[in-house]
Amino acid sequence: MNRLVVVSNRVATPGESRAGGLAVALQAALQERGGLWFGWSGKVVREDSGRLHEQSDGDIRFVTMDLSRHDHDAYYNGFANRTLWPLLHFRLDLVDYTRETREGYRRVNALFADRLAPLLREGDTVWIHDYHLIPLAALLRERGIGCRIGFFLHVPMPSSDLMAAMPDHARLFSSLYAYDLVGFQTQRDVERFQDYVRLFGGGKVRRAGSIEAPGGRRLRVGAFPISIDTRHVAQQAQSAMSKPAVRDLRTSLEHRMLAIGVDRLDYSKGLPERFRGFERYLQRHPDQKGGLTYLQIAPVSRGDVTEYQLLRNELEQIAGHINGSHAAPDWTPLRYVNRNFAHATLTGFYRLAKVGLVTPLRDGMNLVAKEYVAAQDPENPGMLVLSVLAGAAYEMKEALIVTPHDLDGVADAIATAAAMPQPKRVERWRAMMDHLLRYDIHAWRQRYLEALEAR
Repeated sequence: MNRLVVVSNRVATPGESRAGGLAVALQAALQERGGLWFGWSGKVVREDSGRLHEQSDGDIRFVTMDLSRHDHDAYYNGFANRTLWPLLHFRLDLVDYTRETREGYRRVNALFADRLAPLLREGDTVWIHDYHLIPLAALLRERGIGCRIGFFLHVPMPSSDLMAAMPDHARLFSSLYAYDLVGFQTQRDVERFQDYVRLFGGGKVRRAGSIEAPGGRRLRVGAFPISIDTRHVAQQAQSAMSKPAVRDLRTSLEHRMLAIGVDRLDYSKGLPERFRGFERYLQRHPDQKGGLTYLQIAPVSRGDVTEYQLLRNELEQIAGHINGSHAAPDWTPLRYVNRNFAHATLTGFYRLAKVGLVTPLRDGMNLVAKEYVAAQDPENPGMLVLSVLAGAAYEMKEALIVTPHDLDGVADAIATAAAMPQPKRVERWRAMMDHLLRYDIHAWRQRYLEALEAR
């Protein structure tokens, strides 16, 4: 079995909390075969970028690299999160077209390649993750690296005309041709990329899943929907019911039902639309008014970016309007919280909630949807309301599927979920849970690596 080399923007080094399923899966793959995990250290330094740090844990080496403030601002804060993030989430109106950050992104990727290439061996299998590192394989090939290299995009792939609207798009997206396998979250993402290859990328789609780049190089593409550590989340949620924070939340509800949303504060998550959909629910279903409390947990991210500051202000205004219009002396319909909770506590909150609200405007997958389902009480599960624009909707068809802009539809789905009889909830939950047990995070990484290493 070839040594595995994982490359990602951030690295889960020994001793760090690994609540996320991805870190658990990559750690398990590295433990099985020995290997190397390479990425940014998380440190922003005054001196030049490129200083390496190394730790070991058994047969795994963790090698991380510092970035200077200048490089971090251009690569991470700049091109990755102000250009690629909105572009890949279909928000062309928010794309920053600054050329300096584009060059900074390529410069840092070249630095990754310079530091990583000497660490690689001929027989390695290299697995590179996400939009921060799109050109890395091409830069490694330029440095003589011939081993098998795969890429997985965790976020959506936009339609080809949106990709082509980015200046110098061909230079960036054609660098994906240097990979042996490019993985996406859904088959629809695969199809969008293949459209780009045919229409703007100068390549050919030979057959489903096989692409010929200009010059004749062949690569494969495929859908590999990411998942969660299903059994772990289920056990964690059951154990969390005795935690003080979970008990306090249950007591505060005073026998009312709970609806929950948990999202990073980001414009892709559709939070203003969700708040308005909840208000429409209060207006359209007065018979349920007072019987359900909606808790939205939205930790602040990128709080120094103007778009995120405006979003936070908008949500505070909508929440205040909803509560001012609909609250009673003994009931606040919407609880809006801008803070983080430990993952073990969140799974307990999920288990308490009879309605899970996951309504992004665009999402590669959305693992909160899967965690909400995994956390439920099998005897009395809650019901998931899920956006058709989340990758998870392709797998979790038994959820109540909504269009996030359709406020009446969201409102009616909340009401349906709240009133759904227990036998129907159990039937729908069982189908989704069986799928999540079969296709968990470990099955995901095994399937991807088998495809990457197939001859």
